[in-house]
Amino acid sequence: MSGKTLNLKAKVRPPPRIRSDAPRMVRQVFHRFTEEEVIPRAQAIDESRAFPRELFKMLGDMNAFGVRYPRNKGGAGGSTTIFCIICEELARGLVSLAAEYAMQCLMGTNFLFHYGNAEQHERYFLPAMKGEKVTAFCMTEPDNSSDLTGCKTSAKRDGEDWVINGVKTFVTNGPVADLFTVLVQTRPGSRGKGLNFCLVPREAPGLSVSRAFATLGTWSTEMSELALSDVVIPAQNMLLPPGTGMRALLSIVAEIRTMTAALGLGLARAAYEASVRYARERYQFGRLIKDYQLIQAHMANMATNIYASELMVRDCCARIDRGESPLNLSSMTKYFVCETACNAADRATRVLGGYSYSMDYPVQRYYRDSRFLLYGGGTHEILQSTIGRTLLR
Repeated sequence: MSGKTLNLKAKVRPPPRIRSDAPRMVRQVFHRFTEEEVIPRAQAIDESRAFPRELFKMLGDMNAFGVRYPRNKGGAGGSTTIFCIICEELARGLVSLAAEYAMQCLMGTNFLFHYGNAEQHERYFLPAMKGEKVTAFCMTEPDNSSDLTGCKTSAKRDGEDWVINGVKTFVTNGPVADLFTVLVQTRPGSRGKGLNFCLVPREAPGLSVSRAFATLGTWSTEMSELALSDVVIPAQNMLLPPGTGMRALLSIVAEIRTMTAALGLGLARAAYEASVRYARERYQFGRLIKDYQLIQAHMANMATNIYASELMVRDCCARIDRGESPLNLSSMTKYFVCETACNAADRATRVLGGYSYSMDYPVQRYYRDSRFLLYGGGTHEILQSTIGRTLLR
């Protein structure tokens, strides 16, 4: 592991990209933002294990959180394609920040925007678009993660109010969130027919949030457990008509999985670019390691899978923007692209060799953060099963 300190910030020509004129400016803006604001701070933010409030607020000032929502409602009037480009570029710098951004843009505000009333929009949605309030989405439970129809968090009607009891876990942004969108069961024993989503503000009596979990990767994405003990919410905070929660969730599942794939695409690019820079500077046995065939094979594998991943992500985004719901294709995309990210991170550790074992180089972070992508948006075991069932109907 001896040798000179290597410059891993040198410019690298990325693998081919598929571009269109419409999102090009957004990509340029957020590419520059990532280069100038995210990458220089990424290691310090990661090691702090704390929510990056400064960068989060900067994204709010750029109106980045509103990209999925119309301008006349406080959004930025963008598209799924542009949303996923921003996710990809941010993930290239720091997956934690990209995950927090995605939570705020999609899961944490989607049902609030579509089903909340004017007062809720004014109190929660508009401040969330500015980055002044942080949102969280609570579905996973200790006994139910992939099987959401097994939700045990109950909501019982009490006059004009609802009383919520249950536990949610692995709540992204939990320790810092101001507002939680919570999946609840309104008809015990009815499985998917009784599911609904409700808004629970952090200050609600009976709500308690655990300390942040210690995790393998995405250290500055704070996750926690959420316990609800006789939490009383007004009827207006129950967002959907009875029994329509599962249908509402399915309406954004394709977007969630495509977004998660975009995070994987950004991380794969980061691992690839770090590998190329290193291979162009590292000498062994009197030669640059880029001249060795096995190193070239690593590069070829990464670049090819990244190119295929971009085609898949862009296709799913285009379909969603056309009003389609490409559930099975988005499952394939999430599965393939996030496996590509894990593979690219692993190959990067092999290219850097002993240096990848040093916490001073970002490759170790890519390797750790890649594991996060295997679970968010659906585990790959579940995805393979659902893809297969759909194909074999």
